[in-house]
Amino acid sequence: MTIIEIVSQVEAWVWGEFMLVMILGVGLWLTLRIKAISIRRIPYAFGQLLHGRRGVGKGDIAPFSALMLSLSATIGTGNIVGVATAIGIGGPGALFWMWCTALVGMATKYSEAVCAVNFREKNDQGHYVGGPMYYIKNGLGHKWTWLGVCFAIFGTLAGFGIGNTVQANSVADALNDSFGISEWITAIGLMVLTGLVLIGGIQRLASVANKLVPLMALSYLIIGLIVILAHAAELPATFALIIDSAFTPVAAQGGFAGAAVAMAIQMGVSRGIFSNEAGLGSAPIAHAAAATNSPVRQGTVAMLGTFIDTLVVCSITGLAIVVTGAWTGDIQGAAMSHAAFESVIPGGDKLVSLSLTLFAFTTLLGWSYYGERCAEFLMGPRVTKPFRVLWVLAIPFGALGSLELLWKLASVLNALMAVPNLIALLALSGVVAKLTRDYFQTDDGPPGGQTQTK
Repeated sequence: MTIIEIVSQVEAWVWGEFMLVMILGVGLWLTLRIKAISIRRIPYAFGQLLHGRRGVGKGDIAPFSALMLSLSATIGTGNIVGVATAIGIGGPGALFWMWCTALVGMATKYSEAVCAVNFREKNDQGHYVGGPMYYIKNGLGHKWTWLGVCFAIFGTLAGFGIGNTVQANSVADALNDSFGISEWITAIGLMVLTGLVLIGGIQRLASVANKLVPLMALSYLIIGLIVILAHAAELPATFALIIDSAFTPVAAQGGFAGAAVAMAIQMGVSRGIFSNEAGLGSAPIAHAAAATNSPVRQGTVAMLGTFIDTLVVCSITGLAIVVTGAWTGDIQGAAMSHAAFESVIPGGDKLVSLSLTLFAFTTLLGWSYYGERCAEFLMGPRVTKPFRVLWVLAIPFGALGSLELLWKLASVLNALMAVPNLIALLALSGVVAKLTRDYFQTDDGPPGGQTQTK
């Protein structure tokens, strides 16, 4: 048995039914503990996001910037390749289960950010740091610090996989296939651009995310809507197919081999989690740096990350693939998304490649911050500069290499990250519920309106 086969079996095991049920179960439990404010308070959350361009309270970056930084890492290859793979294997019903995953994932993301801000620390350099490793240590007590250490180790290693080399490889492939740009040129370009951003620390990271994330998300939204609205007459049948396929096996048609309901659920849930990262514990590392005086307020901003990533961006990809019929072809993965966009927009495949490039590049930047904070938790602030150097040097290995093994290793590490984080969220769910209850003291919202401070 080869190494890839062994790792593949481990990957299938860690992302099996137990992990998917655990992530969905924790999300559902948290939704109930906070009385579904993650769904009921979406308008309020957008109000806080608009007010969040200027921080109110202690922190390093504005609440809006914290969300953009987390979205820079979240919106990535999963929004294009992951969605296409889910539909290609699980059928259109996978998109429905992806939506369900997002709805409970919003409560998870909310709770992660509440804990991150509530239990954050200030490091020796005066920066606010937080995330699962800190709310495990400070929320569960020092006897549980070993669990936080496990998360930090998995997070540091996973970053070099899913957040660095895999993203660099996606950019290199996309630019070479669509524009004939050499992988070497891509590797050098990514190294230079990433180095220029990282040298400025979190402030420059946040500044770049503030500009790139809204631009790339809005641009992708526009071209996706053009494709979808070109088939507006088929939209009712498309939604009916998605819902029906979520509960009924899909027969083989065209190049699609057919799929059972169990496969639709597994692919929808797993790819949804891969895309929005709710439960993995990565996003709260960014939200811990927000300049805010209320963990709950930042939690409402944070939950919009899952809403935007899955219910907006992933939906654009999924609906475009289903409504154009690209899912029944003989192609898979990113090529399926290319075909869907190309069928309506001349050169649409190139637009998808450019979107993939931007998505992957911002993910590379966002995960650099996650990995750096995990490494700092393990070895102290002195590791910051060496980590950034290693991060930049790892890029060409991804851009120029074959990453089948690395993809699978990164997937295993992502699952291992989720375990200590989910344990902590379950243990701290009472804290999250109390902070939420104290903040939303009435059914009409916090006293003083949307801008009330705590």
